[in-house]
Order: sequence, then C-alpha cells, then structure tokens
Amino acid sequence: MGLASPAPSATPNSNSIYRQLRTLLPGGTAIPVNNLVLKRDAATLTFVRGDLVFYGEVNGKVTGAVFGGVGHFRLTPPTTVERHSLEILTKKPEYDEDFTQVVLRFTDGTADELRKAIGPDSNATHSSGSLVQGAMEFHTFQREHLFENVDLRLLEDVLSPVPGSFFLAAIKGTQNAHIIFEIDPHGAPDVAPEEVRLGVWNSWGWSYPSAFHLAPEYAAGTASGRQENVAFHVESEELDTSIEKSAFLSSVATVHLRANEDGVAVVPLGLFPTLRVSQVDGARGEPLDFIQEKKDEDADFGLVLPTPLKKDEATTVKITYGGKDAVRSAGNDNYDPIARENWFPNGGNGFGSYTRYRMTFHTPKDLQLIATGTKLSDKVDGKVRTSEWDSMMPLPVAGFHLGRFIEKDDKTADGLAVSAFANADPPDWAQGILNATGGNLPGSQITPGPTLGNLNTTSMLPVELSQGTVAAQIYTAYFGKLPFDHLALSQQPACNFGQSWPMLVYLPICGFWDSTIQNQLGLSPADPYWKTVTAHEVAHQWWGHTVGFMSYRDQWMSEGFADASAAIFLQSTRKTSNDFRDFWKQLKTQLIERNSDGFRPIDVGPVTMGFRLSTEKTGWSVYQNLVYPKGAYILHMIRMMMYSPRTGDDDFRVMMHDFVNTYRLKVATTEDFKAMVEKHMTQGMDLGGNRKMDWFFDEYVYGTQLPVYHFEGQVDANSDAVKLHFKLVQSGVTDSFRMLVPIYLELADGRTIRLGEVAILGNSTAEQTVQMSKPPVAIRRVVIDYMHDVLAVEN
Repeated sequence: MGLASPAPSATPNSNSIYRQLRTLLPGGTAIPVNNLVLKRDAATLTFVRGDLVFYGEVNGKVTGAVFGGVGHFRLTPPTTVERHSLEILTKKPEYDEDFTQVVLRFTDGTADELRKAIGPDSNATHSSGSLVQGAMEFHTFQREHLFENVDLRLLEDVLSPVPGSFFLAAIKGTQNAHIIFEIDPHGAPDVAPEEVRLGVWNSWGWSYPSAFHLAPEYAAGTASGRQENVAFHVESEELDTSIEKSAFLSSVATVHLRANEDGVAVVPLGLFPTLRVSQVDGARGEPLDFIQEKKDEDADFGLVLPTPLKKDEATTVKITYGGKDAVRSAGNDNYDPIARENWFPNGGNGFGSYTRYRMTFHTPKDLQLIATGTKLSDKVDGKVRTSEWDSMMPLPVAGFHLGRFIEKDDKTADGLAVSAFANADPPDWAQGILNATGGNLPGSQITPGPTLGNLNTTSMLPVELSQGTVAAQIYTAYFGKLPFDHLALSQQPACNFGQSWPMLVYLPICGFWDSTIQNQLGLSPADPYWKTVTAHEVAHQWWGHTVGFMSYRDQWMSEGFADASAAIFLQSTRKTSNDFRDFWKQLKTQLIERNSDGFRPIDVGPVTMGFRLSTEKTGWSVYQNLVYPKGAYILHMIRMMMYSPRTGDDDFRVMMHDFVNTYRLKVATTEDFKAMVEKHMTQGMDLGGNRKMDWFFDEYVYGTQLPVYHFEGQVDANSDAVKLHFKLVQSGVTDSFRMLVPIYLELADGRTIRLGEVAILGNSTAEQTVQMSKPPVAIRRVVIDYMHDVLAVEN
C-alpha cells in the first residue's frame, strides 16, 4: 500500500515524501561489482568492474543506485527504421558506448535484481564519496539541462499502491558525457511517447537517436502507437482567466479527470513554467500538495491526490495560478500568446487527446478577445470586458488571441461563418521601422525610411478573408464539413509563421502587407509561402483538429496534408497550373538539396521520425524540410494515383470524406490512414496484387527511397492517326521498388492530356508503342511527371 500523504500545504514542493526524493543521495558504503549484466528491454548495461552504491528507501522503496568504474552500454533497436536512424548518426545499427559512471533511478525491480546479481558473498566495501558526487552532479544536470523532474516521476510510483516500472539510466560515456536511457510505461508525450527512448545531450541541446515501444508489444503485434500511455485523461476544464493590459495572466482552472489505470496518486499536468501555481484544491475543497520547481529549471507541475484513483474513477481539482511571459505585449495593443499549448494545466499529451473547454476571460474593456469555441456572452462592466466561451465539443487544444481588432465577416456557401481580424495599429517592431530615419535595423535586411509604405494591416483584411473563405469552401468539397460552424482568422505580431487552433487561426502580420511593402522588407512575395500560408493554416482545421494525430510519428499527416491541401487551393484558384506546379517543384527542392551539413533531408529518415530527424549531425532544419514537403507529396501521389480523366478527383474525395468522418474529433495513426487508402484504392493501385498499399507506404512513408527516371518519348503522326513510342527507365531503387508513373501528352495549345500510367518494378526499363486517334490539336511532346505525380528526380 502507498503511504498516506501528510497534511497538505499551499507551499509548493512541501510534500514530505517528495522532499525525501528530491534531497535523497546514495548512502552507506560502496559494493564492488564485476561483470554484472543488467538488461532492460533492448538495452544491456554491463558493469565490467567498479563499485555500486544504493539510494536509501523512501516509503519502503529503493529508487536508485550509482555505479562508478568501467562498463559498456549497448542498445539494439527492434525496428528497421530505428536501426537506420542509428546508422546515420553512429555508422552502426546499434548504439554502443563505454562508460565510467551510471546513475540509476527506478521504481521497478532493479534494486532486487542488482542485489541478487551481486550475491551475499560481496562483503568487501569501498568508500562511496565519488559515487555520491556523481549523484549530486546528476541532480544538477536534471534541473539545468534535462528539464524533466525525475523526482516528480518517481513520486507517481512511490505513492501508488501499484508496483512501478519506471527505469532511467544517466550514463557518463567516454564519447558522450550525457546519455539518458529511459523506460516509462507512461511515455513522455512532449518528447517521445514511446515507452523506451534514448536521449543524448550536448551544448546544442537534446537529440533522441532512438525511441520505440516495449518488446512485448512488438511480440504481440500491438506496437502501433494507438495506445494512450498517460495514466489519466482530462475530460473537461473550466478556465476563469484574467489578462491585464501588461499581459500578466492569472487563472483558476477546474480540471475534471479520469484515471486510465489503477493507483493514480500523482497527476502531472503541462503548464508554462513562468505561470506559478499558488493553490490546488481537491474535489471537496481541501488543499492538495503540489510540485513546481523553479521556472528556469525542472519546473514540471504535478499535484498529489488525497487518495489514489482506481481505473475509470474520476475526480476534480481546482488550480489557481498566474504569471508573466505566457502572453507578450507587442505594443499598440498587439498581443502575442506565447504559451499557446500550455497557458492552462493540461494532460500533456500534445494533440493526441481531446478535452472540452468552458472559458471565461476578463480583459481590458477596449480590447477584443477571440477564443477556440462559441462565444456565449460578451459584456463590459466598468473597465473590464468579460466574455464567455464554450468549445461545445472535445478539442485537442484551447487558445485565444487578444488585441484591438478590426473585423470583417463572410460565409461559405455551405454556411461556415468566417471572420478576419487585424489590429488597428502595428506592433512596436513595425512602428520602429516607420520611425527609423536611416540604416538597417540590427539583424535585419530591412532598409527603413520614408520610402516604406503604410504598415497598417487592416486594408488587407478583405484579401485574407477571401483567401480563408475560399480555402474553407474548397476543403469542405474535398474533405467534408467541419464539426465547427465558424472560423476566425487573426493577424498576429509575428512576421514569418502561422499557427492554427480549432476555430482560431493565427496568421503572420507580414502576410497582411501588400507585395510592395513585402519587397521593401526583403520578404520575396513571389515565394509560394506567402501564396499559401493562409490556405495551409486553414487546412489545419481538418488536419490536426478535426482529425488529430496520435504522436510525432503521425504529425506528417497534419503538416503534410495541410501543405497538400494548400496545393489544391492553388490549383483551384489559378487560371493556369503554373503556381501549382511551382509549389511542388519547390517542395521537391527542399527534399533533395543538401544542407550545410551535407545531408539531403530525404535521406535522413522517414517522415514517421518527426522532430527526431533534426540533430546536430544531420542539421536542425531537416524536420521542416522533410516532414512538411514529403508528407504533402505522399498525399499528392495518392491523389494522382486515384485520379481519372473521366471522373477527376471523385475517388480521392470519397476517400478523404470517409477518413474525416471516421476520425472526426479523434486521433488517427499512420496505419489508420493506410487502412483507409486500402479501403478505397483503385484497381490500378494494386501493384502488389493483394489489395494492400504496403508497397507504397514501405517506400515513401516508412522508407527513404527516391527513384531516378529517364524518359524518352517520340510522336509519329500521319493524316489519320498518331503512333507514340516511349521508353521509361527507373533506377536508384531496390529490386522490389514499384511505382505507377503517369504519362502525359502536351498539346500545341498548352493543354495537357493524361494518357495513362506505366507500372514499373525495380531498376528496369518499360518500353511501349501506342497507336491512337489523331487529336484535333498537334502533340508537342510526351512527358512524365507533369503534375509532379511522383516524388522522383529525372535525368
């Protein structure tokens, strides 16, 4: 049974069990060990020779040990993808490291296993001074670099009546001084949700060379990523929030949660570190202990329940908090919500969990607030404006935007209300450009002065509103109706990025300036980014919110599908296909150009590696230059395979409607999408002859191959007919690589006709002669990949 917690205090970190864990160090004398082997899932720690000392007990449980001496760590990932990742980083499919010290923290059976392996005959003892020093160094590292409160994680299991299974090894290697190998059945949603993960820290920050599920899950075939690892689920929240003119935020959050497993004694919640909790109350109004260390250290927030919850048992807690920096005042009543995902206590499961939100905001009366949900009321009392909002349904995230807005409204043909908001005056940084009298601003290519035009953004409201409304109408036709009845597009102070929350889109201020001003600011308005940023962010209402993603492994669908949707927007709103084709050309360039570290993004790893693709060795831009464009190409290629000259995109639309309806307000995994494609695949897509899309997903989703094509086409026309001869050579792939390559006729008047497709296998040549009726317009040439149908390179 777990130890009952002492009387709670409103002072953070005062729980006595937590204090013991926080200040605990190894005690007693060190025990010599030789060739002791400790196996944890796919990892093996071999303590060749040295000394070992244990931490003392807390609540009857030993939670750690420290080894000093000579040893070796080996990790052999269970999947091909993870071994490929290690080969790129270490030139070997395993991770090997000699070490001189290991700090172990655990709640599993490690202590008993080590003692059994050491045996009762190990009577010789040594001084533990250097090992204690190693433990103290790890405590410092945990606070200043790991930014993960390991003591809070230990507390979850120490106070639980259910045996724990957490294991962490902080390894001081001879090549890498800071290696963290961790096994946690709850995962780490903000890092890698898999139960097993390897992290390496250096002065550049963290990278995660490997992450995967537990071995029994692979053996049972359940390692799909669909399981929710967190111990509880936040079902709903009421947020009563005040935001001052200075941007100081204070709030009371009433959180309704339900246990996903037995023995939930501690509830960790995501919260922006500068938002400081002052009080936590339980379901009966009783004060609860809570944990929150310094904002610049391992500031994870967690609360201690009065009694552990059983599976499916629910409770309610009330959290009072506030602080600076979660919202930033950018000047002239422009506000930037910095803590967009964690301005409120949340379940910490990223976008993989849905919660209903009821929100009340108190703001200065002259400011307007927009939030994720339906506005129930909006009234002014004295100097304060109070608005009430209800999400009406579970959402993956809640958010708001604040400013002194000008508003324009429109509506799509199917009834979606679209509103666009821009601040009446520019933020300080933009006003500073106007006020500058000469010279470049620091760190900028901008040359300010009297030639710069008016930086007011409200004149572009009709343009942004039109783009958003049209995009929503196009996407409704392609993907189905949203579960929401309205959408707000808001101008934010940031210049070069956008973001999308349910029913609320944050758009970059620089997109609200015309091409003349963009040119003066050095922004290159011809860049496809400025042509598609609004369309991309609107698409996230479908991809990321209506259909969520389980983890970073599936985020390629959110970002890639949004990019592919933006391409459909270009194709649907332009008189020619030039912008559409230029868009795909740029995306291909992002994928195949080598970066300054010598890597082509497409070679680094599959899209399912997500943010872990970016490392010090491969380059920090790889994630952006791979997941977005390749994710887009994957959906685009499927669309092109399903396209028919007779019915156009009908088959693709049916599939996407089905996908959205099936996973409406739910999370979808990569395998879920694969199953949906297989459900709707055309006969021509069945290159494996088994009604499966393994061939395509293995190549482009889970793989890194890039075919090279050489194509020759000849046209021989007489008075009555046309004879076409073509030769297609595929190279640079494995022998099992399959592809369906469309062939087009480009006519003399500029039109193109899709003639058909060629299925080709491995490194081979397909050659064919085709007889056809003579078209009314002369054929200029025969081409492949006219619509960038296949992610490939041509020579």
